[in-house]
Amino acid sequence: MTALPTQMAAVRLPGDSTVEHVTLPVPRPGPGQVLLRMKASSICGSDIRAIYREHLGHGAEAYQGVAAGHEPCGQVVALGEGTRRLAVGDRVVVYHIVGCGMCEDCRRGYHVACHSPFRQAHGWQRDGGHAEYLLTEEATCVLLPEELSYVDGALVSCGFGTAYEPLVRVGVSGRDRVLITGLGPVGLAVAMLAKAMGAGPIIGSDISQARRTAALELGLVHHAVPPEGLDERVAHVTGAGCEVAVDCSGNAQARHAALRNTRAWGRCVFVGEGGSVEFAVSDLLIHKQITLYGSWVTSVLHTEELLANLVRWNLHPECIVTHRYPLAQAAQAYEVAAAGQSGKVCIVFDELPGSVVPIDGSRP
Repeated sequence: MTALPTQMAAVRLPGDSTVEHVTLPVPRPGPGQVLLRMKASSICGSDIRAIYREHLGHGAEAYQGVAAGHEPCGQVVALGEGTRRLAVGDRVVVYHIVGCGMCEDCRRGYHVACHSPFRQAHGWQRDGGHAEYLLTEEATCVLLPEELSYVDGALVSCGFGTAYEPLVRVGVSGRDRVLITGLGPVGLAVAMLAKAMGAGPIIGSDISQARRTAALELGLVHHAVPPEGLDERVAHVTGAGCEVAVDCSGNAQARHAALRNTRAWGRCVFVGEGGSVEFAVSDLLIHKQITLYGSWVTSVLHTEELLANLVRWNLHPECIVTHRYPLAQAAQAYEVAAAGQSGKVCIVFDELPGSVVPIDGSRP
């Protein structure tokens, strides 16, 4: 095996919309750990909202000045003592949170919901994927099928997992018409997966013309509407509202619109982080007999399930990536992601130029 270097390039986020390039020691795996050579590491909206612009959170949950990036995908290059499942050369998606492993949520695979002080998220409390190497736990690695690219895997590690979970929770099927408020990367992912699960028609709404156009050109939605025309379009297409509505924006007006356009006895899910919402509870929720869900990331098991389904459906998350940058251009990558007009932005390592993904998300 080729000897590992002792130093690696990495990126930290000191706040104030700034990217800091640093050199860090290449870690060595301890018991139960693996070292990955990073191949792809995408930028999540929560990175922008809670770290890049300003450091939100307090105490153990706050950003700890580590290498950024909580959507990593890479290849195993070294194994720690006691590892039993992975081998050097394996391609893996990293479930980006490591919990205590003992609580009910961890035992269910929902490390994201662990409340232990031992809980750590890559890119927040422990070094993340915006570095040449990543140290992680074997238990939170999921094998990446050969049919999927490293960029596909990076997007699944958080964003597409976050999109898959609410659809599983509400049992989306061919019986459902779906409304998505917010057509950023997570909204586009919800549209792609809902369509694969048989739902339709799918109506998307966003304030950005660029994002509405992208959703239509990618073939992920049947209708893409600005907020001011949403109620009329939903009424025209459905008559009584959508069986399922998913808010991916975190915006108060969009959340209200999602509830407002959910039909009686329908299901509405809030996925977008932050902010608040006020609504007439009796009129929009109780009298319409709506079930309102909150959904946060996903589980290790559902991550594995999603990867298998993507292969079965011949879908590639990387079709929503509009910008790719090497680690050396991370500042530009964050600027594009923070502008809120793009699809997914991804930092890539060792990628051969010229790769093209068909606009419908499939591969030949």
